[in-house]
Amino acid sequence: MKILRHYGFTICLLLGIILGGLSGIVFGEKAAIVQPIGDLFLNLMFVVIVPLVFLSISSSIAEMKQMARLGKIMGTVFAVFLSTALIAAVIAFIGTQIYNPFQNVDVSTLIAHLPPAPDSHGKSLGEIIVNTFTVPDFLQLFTKSSLLPLIVFSVLLGLATSMSGEKGQPIANFLTSGTVVILRMVKIIMYAAPVGLGCYFAATVGHLGPQIINGYLNAFLLYLILTVIYFFGANTLYAFVAGGKLGVKVFWSNVLTPAITAVATSSSAACIPANLIATKKMGVPHDIAETVIPLGANTHKDGSVIGGIIKIVFLFTLFHKDMSDPMNIAAIISVAFLVGAVMGAIPSGGMTGELMICSVFGFSSELVGTIMIISTIIDVPATLLNSTGNTVCAMMVTRFVEGKDWLKRKACMQG
Repeated sequence: MKILRHYGFTICLLLGIILGGLSGIVFGEKAAIVQPIGDLFLNLMFVVIVPLVFLSISSSIAEMKQMARLGKIMGTVFAVFLSTALIAAVIAFIGTQIYNPFQNVDVSTLIAHLPPAPDSHGKSLGEIIVNTFTVPDFLQLFTKSSLLPLIVFSVLLGLATSMSGEKGQPIANFLTSGTVVILRMVKIIMYAAPVGLGCYFAATVGHLGPQIINGYLNAFLLYLILTVIYFFGANTLYAFVAGGKLGVKVFWSNVLTPAITAVATSSSAACIPANLIATKKMGVPHDIAETVIPLGANTHKDGSVIGGIIKIVFLFTLFHKDMSDPMNIAAIISVAFLVGAVMGAIPSGGMTGELMICSVFGFSSELVGTIMIISTIIDVPATLLNSTGNTVCAMMVTRFVEGKDWLKRKACMQG
């Protein structure tokens, strides 16, 4: 019963999507009658995404002064998070090039119902960078098509608030309170996700036919393969970097509880207590554990990065965009990294990552629901990678802050 209680929302989401898919197969084009219900849900999510991104990022940085043993810890955390996320992105991209799950899916009908893909030809690299990271007017920040400029603004506001000391504390309190409220609002809206996404998927399958389902199933199978490779391969490598053979032994001796919690709850936030207990058993110092685990649950999600690659590859395949172009490869990997940083620590991520993908690459926001289906079907293995990735990262941060013999010293103290 406890597992069913934790799994309830994810099960309802999957049931909604399955029923929607079956309805689309049975009723065909007639299933479009329920699309307004799906659109209502998507629009409700769209209006909370912008304040969610703004408040969560700016508040976490504004309060960062409370997490210090020194800048060394935060600098190391950033370097470790960045490195592992980029490794996850590269592994996932290579996997999609070996096997593209959407290559043989006919999506011509879907394309016919959507605006054309963006065309960046004729623009200089400087123009692309300026348009990607900035907007010329303050009000343009607060639109779903300007998420990356909004993130830049949120980081700057958080830094300025933190550096303002006591005078900035009222702003920090406001941002923190606002984050709590907006996350509660997202949770309320997400209660409608099984019905909303089910109706959206029914209309999509009704338009495209059952062959689109094959693409999603292929994506799920590819994700499972990448999960096995990353969970056992990359985590073992990271544990070895953190503490050699002893680090590998310590990691795999203590990771079972966080892994089970991740699978059972499908929520990175819900895994924080289990991860804190596990890292402290591993010998990670209190201040490092208290910094890495909560921060990682919100900003470091290797599983979401891998999922981000698959979603971007779906869109690039859909619109026949060149994935062999070095600039496109760099953009795909970079955006997938950002997807892992902005997705909420809630089941299925709250649609933030999907909207960012469409926003950065200029795809129609009508595609958000289509790629969010991928988030739903990979949610459990993605949470497993997100959660356990933070555990092993805490070990690596300790190794670089405390020195390479930190585990041996810990063992001697316990002995």
